[in-house]
Amino acid sequence: MSFASPEQRGAFIAGIPKAELHLHIEGSLEPEMMFALAQRNAIDIPFASAEEVRKAYAFSNLQDFLDIYYQGMNVLRTEQDFYDLTTAYFRRIHADNAIHAEIFFDPQGHTERGVAFSTAIDGILRAMDDAQSDLNISSQLIMCFLRHLSEEDALATLEEATPYLDRISGVGLDSSELGHPPSKFAKVFAKAKALGLKAVAHAGEEGPPDYVWEALDILKIERMDHGNRSLEDPRLVQRLQDNQMTLTVCPLSNLSLCVVDNLKDHPLKKMLDLGLHATINSDDPSYFGGYLNDNYEATASALNLDKDDIIALAKNSFRGSFLDEETIAQSLRHIDDYVARFDG
Repeated sequence: MSFASPEQRGAFIAGIPKAELHLHIEGSLEPEMMFALAQRNAIDIPFASAEEVRKAYAFSNLQDFLDIYYQGMNVLRTEQDFYDLTTAYFRRIHADNAIHAEIFFDPQGHTERGVAFSTAIDGILRAMDDAQSDLNISSQLIMCFLRHLSEEDALATLEEATPYLDRISGVGLDSSELGHPPSKFAKVFAKAKALGLKAVAHAGEEGPPDYVWEALDILKIERMDHGNRSLEDPRLVQRLQDNQMTLTVCPLSNLSLCVVDNLKDHPLKKMLDLGLHATINSDDPSYFGGYLNDNYEATASALNLDKDDIIALAKNSFRGSFLDEETIAQSLRHIDDYVARFDG
């Protein structure tokens, strides 16, 4: 079903219920908040204005982005900082009609600069609780390990998380991909799985298809973050099809980091046509120029996605979530009801 106009497509995307499965909470730090927190915490930052910060967001690869990403998070110092950051994100996706989010946080990015693990997670969890009560947005927390650090550091972080395991749904793997294969973290993922945590990992963004195989076979992941380069390996595509593995795709991130040169060349439509369980997500929205609906709209325009594609993406976002089966089924019914009202 094609849309009658771009305006109709935009209205349909704006209203359809959706979930976000690939969002780094530190990557939602807007320049204005960066300046406000720097002032509140008496921290010098190497930018004179929010506009100057945005001009610095011209990346040629993942590492360029990570350099400024870690620099930016330095303003996060107190529990209130993390609460304000997370609350701002939930208010933003509430406007996009997102009703569930599974958010990543990078505790090592904070503890290595002297911020206590509890300071970061307590602020994030308090904001998650308030988002449920105030905005009716459910959420889950995924603790990521920084792959440019050692596995010993990751194991220490998992140990530090022990008092919070009832509030952490899973573990993930992010940061610099090239040169840091998933197999580097086999022990910590095995331990996390033994503790009952879900497992996800970034793979196949800049790294080769071999990294995707490792994430599947060694880390035993239940969801694939990015996964773009999986399409280079037909045998891997078949594996992802057979396992009904959800891919958390981030189109505007891929464009900003030069994973694709043009959104018209993005593999998302091909993923859907191959029967892969692709989803749309914003990754680090303050750095990559768009939140959830911005990613939907830009990608739908570039790839000429039709109504069935948008419905599939929204439904995949719930099917690929770590929500219980009853809640997933209820969310899928909400989408069907929305489509019926829109078409009626």
